[in-house]
Amino acid sequence: METYIKIVQFLLSLSLLIVLHELGHFIPAKLFKTRVEKFYLFFDYKFSLFKKKIGETTYGIGWIPLGGYVKISGMIDESMDKEQMEQPPEPWEFRSKPAWQRLIIMLGGVTVNFLLGIFIYIMMFNVWGDDYVGINDVKQGFSVVDEFKEIGFKDGDKILKINGEEPFNVLDVNKHLFLRDIQNIEVEHEDGNKENIDLPEDIGLTMWQSGAMEPFTPRIYAILDSILPDSPANKAGLLKGDIITNVDNNPIQYWNEFTSLVRTNSDKTAMNIEVDRDGETKTFKITPDSDNKFGVYPKGFTEDVIEIHHKDYSFGESMGLGMSKAYWTLKDYMGQFKYVFTEKGATSLGGFITIGNIFPAKWNWRAFWSITALLSIMLGFMNLLPIPALDGGHVVFVLYEMITGRKPSDQFLEYAQITGFVILMALLLFANGNDIYKWLTGQL
Repeated sequence: METYIKIVQFLLSLSLLIVLHELGHFIPAKLFKTRVEKFYLFFDYKFSLFKKKIGETTYGIGWIPLGGYVKISGMIDESMDKEQMEQPPEPWEFRSKPAWQRLIIMLGGVTVNFLLGIFIYIMMFNVWGDDYVGINDVKQGFSVVDEFKEIGFKDGDKILKINGEEPFNVLDVNKHLFLRDIQNIEVEHEDGNKENIDLPEDIGLTMWQSGAMEPFTPRIYAILDSILPDSPANKAGLLKGDIITNVDNNPIQYWNEFTSLVRTNSDKTAMNIEVDRDGETKTFKITPDSDNKFGVYPKGFTEDVIEIHHKDYSFGESMGLGMSKAYWTLKDYMGQFKYVFTEKGATSLGGFITIGNIFPAKWNWRAFWSITALLSIMLGFMNLLPIPALDGGHVVFVLYEMITGRKPSDQFLEYAQITGFVILMALLLFANGNDIYKWLTGQL
């Protein structure tokens, strides 16, 4: 059932984005009296699930959910209608319109995507407000990965400032480190001393290559919340609510201290684990499984660990926040795009299964609209890439014409369209092939 809920959310979001994107092309085309022959949600190779002709345009739903399209008369597009292009230009055709009109038509789709993202974020701030965690609300400080301890951070650090400014939501630190230009972080160590720590310029790449994508995690107590059936911990007799106090004669208070000791047990030998159970001390000798795990999970973020605040906004405040959120969403997405060109980035590319898994397993309108806004901005950016067959490719050719006064030949545009289509299909197959491989190997 959870899978079906994800699929429905994905298809609903995708359909909304496709229809509005294509409307972005359709409306200016009609305003400039350009004939639109087809308006389709999904692709209709060989047949359609639904179609109806209204006026000069056939509206329909295809059976291949890989996107959608509007077929504009006199335009070399994915339909590759060579017969039409061999005829003399007609006044209602795309190729007969001035370059500035063609540019507006081609930019219409991505413009709608960006405006939609802004609109959704504005409404989300206005309807739901925002949750945040201040610098003093991570009560036990952060646990820190080894790569960041080498820079100077320590377990128990409290983050005070990032680039000299107090963060609104301190939990955003990991995302900002990975995607933005973070030069220094001021922390207060557990002993009360404050230190301003400078970060290497390539800190994001370090995180990416090492897999340390969450270098700062709020510390939680070593209290067991659940024990997996038939796990080493379950067979030994550990129970929910047990508080781990000692591992192999090492005093334990926080969960990261426990996991750190487990990681160092590379030989997977039995470990003596001491717990407090209702005020009584009990000791267990447990051998981890083949993955060096005990099969236990900790109690999460309780009020004595982290305090979450909520803030509501007026519509006026939401407008500014929504535009800022959309701007930073686009900038962050562009920032992570550089990692695609690394070896790890290529193997991490995902297709429709990866995108579908972003949606929650239970229907949640707030999550749905947040993901839809993100996908809308991503779609706008991807379509602006200067690849033939994408809007960005058409825009490049129109701009070339406007600057040089020379229009590329139809044959050149035809070959460019074919090349772009091959590139896109290769990327699509590669990304979805990654999904299938990860699914078969249990990584997804």
